[in-house]
Amino acid sequence: MTLAGASIDPSSLVLTFNEDFDWLDVSANGPGTRWIAHTPWNGDFGDARFVNPGPDHPFRIIDGILRIEARKSAQGKWESGLLASTDGHGNGFKQLFGYFEMRARFPAGEGLWPAFWLVSREGDKSIEVDVVEHYGHFPDRYTASLHVWDLKNLPLKESYHQRVPVERDTVSASFHTFGVAVDPTRIRYFFDRREVWSVATPQELKQPFAILLDLGMGGGWPINNTPNPSVMDVDYVRAWAFANDG
Repeated sequence: MTLAGASIDPSSLVLTFNEDFDWLDVSANGPGTRWIAHTPWNGDFGDARFVNPGPDHPFRIIDGILRIEARKSAQGKWESGLLASTDGHGNGFKQLFGYFEMRARFPAGEGLWPAFWLVSREGDKSIEVDVVEHYGHFPDRYTASLHVWDLKNLPLKESYHQRVPVERDTVSASFHTFGVAVDPTRIRYFFDRREVWSVATPQELKQPFAILLDLGMGGGWPINNTPNPSVMDVDYVRAWAFANDG
């Protein structure tokens, strides 16, 4: 597949966050760790429960690769993992403008829902940038999105979506980069550092973003045929600031 759009070269930017997963600094809810294992607002989602880090589940580091595993518990319930870069008090890494990127390989299979996303919250407004959501029912595409949530009246929101076509099974067969560049006027989405979509930056965006990544399940699709276990591999998560921001 030939992707149209401009490319991005982060080497010209200022590196501000570098997680290579040589080891994993995570706790259930913080404080004092680079990552927490739940959303900062304590809201799980999907059909797998995001569980606390433990000796055998859901996170492992193997040769500098983070493995997030979704599997059924002894009681037959699905469990999986999520990482967030800030805790419920706002401690941790967050950044307003810049380029954010994850290099990862997704598991294949129906019902799987891996994602890499950013969230900014101020007062009653929340901005969510979904850099990638891959629904396993559709191995030849993924979804990029922007949501503006009204937290006082959740049905009131703006949402924009783009289905990004990829060669069938490519995001589960090998590693790829998924990135987004956010500036005061435009949000640009990248696959393997080639732009695939852009949308205007919402005027509500005032506060910095936290970074989240997870191996979710369901997302509106059945999970009866989901492979048990399933693993999402993450090589790195990085953020850069634009050189003129400082």
